[in-house]
Order: sequence, then structure tokens, then C-alpha cells
Amino acid sequence: MALRLVFSLRSRTPRTPHLALLSTSPATREQHAAGPRAVPGCRPVEAVRPPVPVVDFSNAKEAYRSLRTWELARNLLVLRLCASPTLLERHQQLLQIARKLLGQKLFDKLMKMTFYGQFVAGEDQESIQPLIRHNKAFGVGSILDYGVEEDLSFEEAECKEMASYASSTERNGSSMSKSEKQYQAHLTFGDQRDSVISGAHTYFCASETKYDSRMKTLLHCIEASGKASDDDFIAIKLTSLVRPQFLLHFSDVLTKWRHFFHQMAAEQGQAGHAAMDTKLEVVALQESIAKMGIASRAEIENWFTPETLGVSGTMDLLEWNSLIHCRTQLSKHLLIPNVQTGQLEPLMSQFTEKEELQMMRILQRMDVLATKAMEVGVRLMVDAEQTYFQPAISHLTLEIQRKFNVEKPLIFNTYQCYLKDAYDNVTLDVELARREGWCFGAKLVRGAYMVQERARAVDLGYEDPINSTYEATNAMYHKCLNYVLEELKHNSKAEVMVASHNEDTIRFTLSRMEELGLHPADYQVCFGQLLGMCNQISFPLGQAGFSVYKYVPYGPVMEVLPYLSRRALENSSIMKGTQRERQLLWQELWRRLCTGSLFYRPA
Repeated sequence: MALRLVFSLRSRTPRTPHLALLSTSPATREQHAAGPRAVPGCRPVEAVRPPVPVVDFSNAKEAYRSLRTWELARNLLVLRLCASPTLLERHQQLLQIARKLLGQKLFDKLMKMTFYGQFVAGEDQESIQPLIRHNKAFGVGSILDYGVEEDLSFEEAECKEMASYASSTERNGSSMSKSEKQYQAHLTFGDQRDSVISGAHTYFCASETKYDSRMKTLLHCIEASGKASDDDFIAIKLTSLVRPQFLLHFSDVLTKWRHFFHQMAAEQGQAGHAAMDTKLEVVALQESIAKMGIASRAEIENWFTPETLGVSGTMDLLEWNSLIHCRTQLSKHLLIPNVQTGQLEPLMSQFTEKEELQMMRILQRMDVLATKAMEVGVRLMVDAEQTYFQPAISHLTLEIQRKFNVEKPLIFNTYQCYLKDAYDNVTLDVELARREGWCFGAKLVRGAYMVQERARAVDLGYEDPINSTYEATNAMYHKCLNYVLEELKHNSKAEVMVASHNEDTIRFTLSRMEELGLHPADYQVCFGQLLGMCNQISFPLGQAGFSVYKYVPYGPVMEVLPYLSRRALENSSIMKGTQRERQLLWQELWRRLCTGSLFYRPA
């Protein structure tokens, strides 16, 4: 049976002041002041500006102005090899054979001339500086990402990952609800790299010393980016900075708490409503809790006072979520019935002192990184990860956004739009930023873990979190994007990165920007693509004056091979896009041959 959550506020939890609920329609709500010259609800009055530039994605000459001819040839070769199913299927074995035949030095040179040179910027912070400056000269910024991963076999990764959960209390799978199974470690999926086909890196459980070492590497990365530019990004993954079992357990708690809200909403006849449209009647909620026999009616009424709730008589999901706060002793507030004994136990009864320490350490590490980023003028982009880690990752990211996104978005959260609940997640966080007065910053992606997520849902017996079709994912992406763009129209402190290789999505964004009056000079909307892919989108955007960034991984050749392996897989998965890119590359190569420009050098 499904676990029924109840909560007990045995000690008063500090609450943020209750604000009147706002409409979920972005076009009709009031907004925070956009800046010194701003009026609430209005954009700053400005002089008439030129129209939004028209971008031509079919002009091969302009798209590849930044590339020398031999780089065009390399692009063609690498993209064609990546598109071969036969080579793709055996690429890891072929790389191993090449390494044995050539030796390490020649193998490294071969990789730098081909795959490594196409998708990776260099080996260290110094060697990547020329590429960063070169791209910047053509209007394209960088999202630096230290691409090193552990080179483990499937069996080694599986054992290492599962060992990290050994300290957690084993639970009987038959007694768990379907939703709980999503947040349990499972041997079949011990290797989190399996079937991941995007730019995502995978990290495994390590010692605190290792996590601190990774933080120092990120600090060096931030410093290097700050030297090269004053508006670039650094990508960070929280699984590289904290133990995965902590994220798994914390995600489980957050999800149970949210499910309980929707359970209470269903009892009040609000099943199926959008997250921001669901509001619990407090009187009815008190009645439901009283019937559970948790506390007396007088005690329950003390939980919901004007000081802690407000005077609306209702509680929405944001107010409900605020009862769980990173800075509180969570185990004192939440109770669940034990399915074996029938007794009420703290929801966080297994949230050990070690895990409380993990909470403190990950927040400290994020704080150190954000402080350094603010000092040197670099922004942090927290990558999305698997759904069983994501609730905790998003919650921790919001904590840091509250502190650092005061004047402008310094911290960007990532939303995977192939998830069924993507729109709810985006709208909730936009509303939270409005209520609390900080600046919303987001990166919208389609997602990186579809095959793995679907296989895991089938094997463990919980609902597939991924949209059923590619068309549904596209619709979700555009729905979330349109909502955020509407928000930007009324709130000039919010920003979004459209991280997509889909030309239709880019055209949709440009069209909506024009309709909403969002000019590229406002720097509220930026675009992102991977290094070595879709230059025919990135560089025309940058040269037209739009903010655009390349995801720039770096690291030693052998240590970024797992990343390169997934680059090859990704190119195969977006064959339609690479076909168009190859056509444009051939077109530009032929033009240079016919015009005697084979020795062209970018200015």
C-alpha cells in the first residue's frame, strides 16, 4: 500500500511572509522592479531600438567564417564517421585497437586531429584560452566543463556505486510504493553512464577529500574563465561534489512530501490540476490530519496560524514545500506510518548525522563556488541529472539561487523538458522567485537520460517519467519556453538559456522574442550548443548580436574518452540535424575550392 505521510511541527519552523497568490498567467501578473529605472510590472522606458535581427541559418559562408578549411574537412570527416551505425557500434573496440597499434603518443595525436579536436577544447585551463578568445571574436561565448571522468569498466562502476549505498538500511521492495522504488539503488543500474547520450558526465561515490579536490578543480576552471571573459558560464554537476546516496535519499523525502500534498488535494476534489493551480483548503486539511489521530485539533490548529501561513485560508505547493527547508532539522517535522509496525516514525528517521553533514558540506561547496564566480564575473550552470537525483539537486540549487541571484541571475538551474512534470517544475520555480524576490535563471534542455530512465522504470516497476513521444517532448519544450519568455517580457531581471540543436526550436524562440519585444541587447535570452556541433546555428546567432554559448569540455585525451564516446552516440541520435550540417559544410568547402579560398584564415 502507498505510504501515507503526515507531519508534526513539534518545533515552530520559521516561515517567509505569506504573499497573496499570483495568477499563473505570465502576461497578467505584476512583477518585481527590473532595476533602478524600472517600474513594477513594466520594462524600462528606452529609446527606440532596431528590430530583432534576422538570422539566416542557410548561409554557409557566414556560418563557417570562424573555421579554417582544414577544420571544415575535419568536421565533415568526424560527423560522417559518427553517423555510421557500423563504426558507432564498434567504436570503443576500434579506439582500443588504434591505441595498441599506434602507442599512446601517436594515438593522442590522432585523437587531437579528429574526435578530440572536434569536441574538446584542450587539455587544461591554459590550452583552451585561444579557442575561447577565438569564438568570442565571432560572438560566441563559452560554458566551460572539465570533462574528466573515471575510466571504469561496467563491473567496476557497478560495484563502486552499489557499495556507496551499503550503509543505507535495506528495505523490502514488496512493501514500497511505485514512487518509492524510483529512489532506491538498484544493481542493474549501478553504472549510471549506461545509455547516457548527451554532454552529461557521470561521477561515482568518492571520499570527502576527492569531493574537495573536484571543488578546487572547479575553482581553477572559474578563474580561467574569468580571465578569458566576463560573462561566460561554468557547468557543475552536484554528483561530483556530494555522495549519491545522500541525493537519492533526499530526493525520496522531497518527492514523498510532494505526493502527500497531491493526495490531500485529491481528497479535496483537485486531482489532476496543474501544480500552481492546486490549493489546499486549510480547514479541510486540518480535518484530514485530525482523523489520522496524529494530534489534537487544538495542536493542529496551532500549526496553521497567520504568522506561519497567512490569512488566505489555503495552502499551495510552494507554501507546503517551505515546511521542508534545508536549514531545519527535517526529522523533527515529518512522520510516516511504518508498514510493518503500524507506528508513526519520523520520515527522516534514516537521515543520519552523516547525511546531515553531507547537506552542510554540499551547500558549503556550492557557496564557495558561487562566491568565486561572483568575484570574477562568471555564472554557474547546475546541470540536470537522473530523475532519482533531480529533486534534491533542484532543491539545493534553489537554496543557492536565493542567496546569489539578488541583482542578476548568477546561478542557472536546468530543466529537462522530456519529463512529464517539466512544466510544473518551471512554473513553480518562476513563482517562487517572484515571491521571494530573487532573479530566475534557467537553462532549458530536452534531456540526456531517456533510454536509461525508461529501462529503469520498467525494471523497477514505477511510472515512466519521460514523455511518451518525441513530439510530446517538443511540445513540452515549447510550452516551458513560451512560459519563461512571457515571464521575461514582464521581468527584466529573469534570464533563460535555450540549449537546443533543433533549428525549429531556435526559430520559434526568435519569433516569440520579436512578438514579445525581447531584444538581444537585453541579454535575457541566450542560446547554447555543444562544441563541434551545429556551428550553422551558433555562429550566425552570435554574429547577429544574440547571446550564444558553446558547451566547452576540456581535459587530458585519455580522461575524456568517455565523453567522446557519448559525443559519437549523440551525433547518431540526431542524424537529421547532422545531415543538414554536413550539407552546409560541403557547400562552404566547395565554394572555397571554386573561389581559390582554400587557404582562408579567419580574421
